[in-house]
Amino acid sequence: MNFLTHDLLIDKELEILKNDIKNQSELWENGKKTAGSHASTVKENLQLNRNSEVSKKYSLFIKKKILSNPLIKSFALPKIIHGIMFTKSLKNMHYGRHIDNPFMSSGRSDLSFTISLTKKSDYEGGELVIETINSEKEFKLDAGEIIIYPSTYLHSVKEVKNGERLVCVGWIESYVKSIEEREYLFDLDAGAKGLLAQHGRSDQLDLIFKSYSNLLRLLGN
Repeated sequence: MNFLTHDLLIDKELEILKNDIKNQSELWENGKKTAGSHASTVKENLQLNRNSEVSKKYSLFIKKKILSNPLIKSFALPKIIHGIMFTKSLKNMHYGRHIDNPFMSSGRSDLSFTISLTKKSDYEGGELVIETINSEKEFKLDAGEIIIYPSTYLHSVKEVKNGERLVCVGWIESYVKSIEEREYLFDLDAGAKGLLAQHGRSDQLDLIFKSYSNLLRLLGN
């Protein structure tokens, strides 16, 4: 499984977060400021100043939400969650085809994530497009949903035709760099937890959990 979509934020959290950041009109700036040399040529959006107190406050909140979610932790094996920022795309804004920088001042980018802060119905267009080897996949999340995907993939955001697309984006440095190895570990963990819930603890299941832990120890960095 290379992608994970999951509900992360509840309505009350979304309402407080959105109201706080949308009221900071003087803190929204050109998104090109944080793009790499290539990405800056195709990036047309706004972002909340990352050094502002409101951005720091909600970046910490997002980190805590991700780290407290068992499914996301199993899928991403997060070592460092970094580079969090809040971005806004208005009518005619977009983010062209690009690849994320492999190394940032805040950490390595193994996985990228996007959290939608607005409902699908709040804007037209603005789909996240992720390119795999043989295909393209489009994602349009509802408010509070997160998508996590490998940073090694080319991706883009289609032009917003109407309305406002408000999202939180960031990166994860995982304990396990390999996409395939993370998938093996995720499947093993999910299967073991499913058996535990269905049948309870057993000597055989202890061996599976032992193998998972030792594989993580072997593959992790």
